[in-house]
Amino acid sequence: MKYMLLIHQGDSPTPNAPEAWATLSEDEQKAVYADYGAINQTPGVTPGLGLDVPETATTVRVQDGKTLTTDGPFVAVKEALGGYLIYEADDLDAAIELAARIPAARMGGAIEVRPVVER
Repeated sequence: MKYMLLIHQGDSPTPNAPEAWATLSEDEQKAVYADYGAINQTPGVTPGLGLDVPETATTVRVQDGKTLTTDGPFVAVKEALGGYLIYEADDLDAAIELAARIPAARMGGAIEVRPVVER
């Protein structure tokens, strides 16, 4: 079964936010990089892409046949999607185990594990 792991960064520090990232020691920063690297090397993982900060987003809707755009998403920062990966696992428990290894899960964010529908 394939699972998409949606990484909600929350207020976990990332290199994209230099001030927050600087609150981590050099060892903690190296550990975050190492953890993501190890996850990406896990058999069954297809690394996704990281996303820029929510403030850079444009939300698109179509209403009455007209395309409407607004700056940014309509979510709280804790809900903002920071990235994703696909994991082909034997079962949900294995996907949850991998999700728990993602640094954002322990640093103020959350990981949403969702089965991929293949048609």
